[in-house]
Amino acid sequence: MYEELTCFKAYDIRGEIDININEEIAYRVGRSVAQHFNSKSIVVGFDARKTSPDFAKAVGQGIMDAGSNLIDIGLAGTEEMYWAVSNFSASAGIMVTASHNPINYNGMKIVKSGSRPLDDYEDFKVIKNLAETEKWTKTDNKGSHLDYSDEARSDYVTKVMSFVNRNELKPLKIVINSGNGAAGPTFDAIEKKLNTNYPKIEFVRVDHIPDSTFPNGIPNPLLLENHHKTADIVKNTGADFGVAFDGDFDRCFFFDETGKFVPGEYLVGLLATIFLEKEQGATIVHDPRVIWNTQDIVSQKGGKAEQSKTGHAFIKQTMRKHEAVYGGEMSAHHYFRDFAYCDSGMIPWLLVAELVSKKNQSLGDLVKNRVSSFPSSGEINFKVKDADSSITSVLENYRTEAKTLDEMDGFSLTIDDWRFNLRKSNTEPLVRLNVESKGTSINLDDQVKKISNLLKSAS
Repeated sequence: MYEELTCFKAYDIRGEIDININEEIAYRVGRSVAQHFNSKSIVVGFDARKTSPDFAKAVGQGIMDAGSNLIDIGLAGTEEMYWAVSNFSASAGIMVTASHNPINYNGMKIVKSGSRPLDDYEDFKVIKNLAETEKWTKTDNKGSHLDYSDEARSDYVTKVMSFVNRNELKPLKIVINSGNGAAGPTFDAIEKKLNTNYPKIEFVRVDHIPDSTFPNGIPNPLLLENHHKTADIVKNTGADFGVAFDGDFDRCFFFDETGKFVPGEYLVGLLATIFLEKEQGATIVHDPRVIWNTQDIVSQKGGKAEQSKTGHAFIKQTMRKHEAVYGGEMSAHHYFRDFAYCDSGMIPWLLVAELVSKKNQSLGDLVKNRVSSFPSSGEINFKVKDADSSITSVLENYRTEAKTLDEMDGFSLTIDDWRFNLRKSNTEPLVRLNVESKGTSINLDDQVKKISNLLKSAS
């Protein structure tokens, strides 16, 4: 008999330190990943959390004990690990990070060759079983520790910069809030190359230095209570826009020139515009939660919109299937075909800087008409006793009115000029609601209130 490792979640590993995750488990994960993929080499990076360097060291030891080489990229962002796997033709990659989870948590994100997500049954569950049973193949050969931190960072910066034409950039002032996470050093490397022999862009750095104590709170810019700091500095400095990163910076969040938060669904449409102007007829992938703005832009620009189930593995799979140039989720994950179909938090702000420069318009002006044409509620979470019965109650109420019903990810119902998506959280006892409309003929607040009351009464 063996104890189940509860830190293995739906598609990644995370847990409370010394409760359900520790260095021993990290070692077991590293060794199991190396064995499963019969790896020649595996990339390992880590974020700014206090336990992350030691966890990464344990992961690396497991990899080398399995006979595989460790490609160590040091303190990095998840996207740097993604790119290094493809760039160095590694068999897999492991990023030690807990992203925006509480300070007493840590975890790991894993990809296989080509920076592809793990298959649930063929990969993830097999690795979990190996880590639990420790049924490892004995080997007398030990792998080597290869410090690729400088080379990985340099190659990554070159790749990220290839997405923009620096000649198009005008002098701008941009606020960058790293939240004391891992973003700071990587951003500095990008900025150094960006401003060499080209028009100077002024950056206002906020909470820039990685700090494992997170003196300004865990970096999770999606939370409303975390908006004010970036917003205030944008307003006080007269910046053109602001960007805030989460802890491992695979997500970035935007604030316009007035300090107003720009919801992720409108950024998806904006980035879709950029790529469709560069590549006529390209395919854009979006999630099912908020769709009308993106679909309208893609149609206007002569592209093709493909819908995917929410989640990085599903988005990447759909993008690969259709060779989509870009994929975006309203949760601020942005994926790029020419970045090994992976998500990046650094590429989007560079693209937005280029677009603002080329259009000679502010970020606020670029999204203003889209917001008024396709208002949305933003994602609203409800704590419920029974998610299934709560959702059923809402469906029964609207089913007869619905023009269409889409069950790709939860339930999406279209009712005349408005629609909503209702789905269960994969990890928490929550129901997530998104409502959107065409124009202002429908009062979104009224619809949100009605659905909220139905959910509350059912629970």
